[in-house]
Amino acid sequence: MKRIKVLLAIATAVMIFFAAQALVIQWSMPSAVADSSDYEKLKLFTEVLEIVKKSYVEEVNTKDLIYGAIRGMLRTLDPHSGFMPPDAYKEMRIDTKGEFGGLGIKIGIRNGVLTVIAPIEDTPAWRAGIKAGDKIIKVDGESTKDMTLFEAVKKMRGPKGTKVTLTIMREGWKEFKDFTIVRDIIKIKSVKYKVVDDGIGYVKINQFQEHTADELEKALKALDEKGIDSMILDLRNNPGGLLRSAIDVAEQFLPPDRLVVYIKGRSGDKTEYYTRGKRKHYNWPMIVLVNYGSASASEIVAGALKDWNRAVILGVKTFGKGSVQSVIPLSDGSGLRLTTAKYYTPKGISIQNTGIEPDIEVKLVVKNGKGHPILREKDLERHLENEQLKGKEKKEQKEEKKPVIVPLQIDEKEDVQLQRAIDVLKSWRVFKKKVA
Repeated sequence: MKRIKVLLAIATAVMIFFAAQALVIQWSMPSAVADSSDYEKLKLFTEVLEIVKKSYVEEVNTKDLIYGAIRGMLRTLDPHSGFMPPDAYKEMRIDTKGEFGGLGIKIGIRNGVLTVIAPIEDTPAWRAGIKAGDKIIKVDGESTKDMTLFEAVKKMRGPKGTKVTLTIMREGWKEFKDFTIVRDIIKIKSVKYKVVDDGIGYVKINQFQEHTADELEKALKALDEKGIDSMILDLRNNPGGLLRSAIDVAEQFLPPDRLVVYIKGRSGDKTEYYTRGKRKHYNWPMIVLVNYGSASASEIVAGALKDWNRAVILGVKTFGKGSVQSVIPLSDGSGLRLTTAKYYTPKGISIQNTGIEPDIEVKLVVKNGKGHPILREKDLERHLENEQLKGKEKKEQKEEKKPVIVPLQIDEKEDVQLQRAIDVLKSWRVFKKKVA
């Protein structure tokens, strides 16, 4: 039996430091045993391997051939499964710390093209002028066509002070443009907080790292000391992260022994995750902001707070990633990211391909045509289906062809979702006084 790590995050919105972080839980998996028919089929593989080694025009590296075959195998599965060579696997484990050498951008693959999901504020990529929606055509002169996310991440990461050149194509441009960017140490603070209005606290969680729950605990304590009476939890553009972190975040708003999420694999066995009551939980009236970029662990938190009627969900439908990936170490130091289960909200709802529906829908308006199309789980090639969708619902989802365009950047003064959340909380105060 092997001990493996489980992760839940948006692989297609992988940051340069791998936003698809380990969702660390203990998992037991039976030893892999191939039946006789599998061994018969493997003869074909070894036959081709020997032919290539002996007859290819140039000398080849056997390990490279095998790694390539494994990559190809995983590419026939869903878009969140993949193979990590030893260096990529090692980096993925380090990345859960939230500190890395790189550029500071979230990237994904849309229509087969490596695309910028968003630059991280105050990082080299952000300062260089990289924008959401930019297509990365080359990295240091090498075409990104057929390049995996892991390969792209590996090429863009590196020691502080070193340079990398991205060849970018942007909507409205007639030709490519090179951006030479100096790498830096990117330190991602997962929790930011402030008082946005009289008595209204605001907490932004950028992703779910090892220390996110601890950071949130300090933030909530500080806001409590400032005398807030309501709060806004902002999970917009949060691509996910550690499962344990998501549960520890949820338990700061839910009492002990409340189901946060459960996962179910092919066998049908369920694993349930409850709040443990190890941290103080707060009962302020609460609004959770979500958008198309709220994925995975963010959807777990939003789904739990919605199902328990603990918070009002405001914004637009979330990304819709309802699957769980196991990170499995291999004998040579490499690893697999393999989708092994789906997860469900406390009410047993799968959000795979559908996302979390907000209680109050508030869309952001694109001005002057300055926007970019968003990417959701249902748009990804080979995505898993949602077994809970009925025939009509499946048909309607497949017919949703028109891309959704969102603003490239939003100033806080023009953030209508945030302003609506503030207004709703103020209205709650007024009605409370009237009823009293």
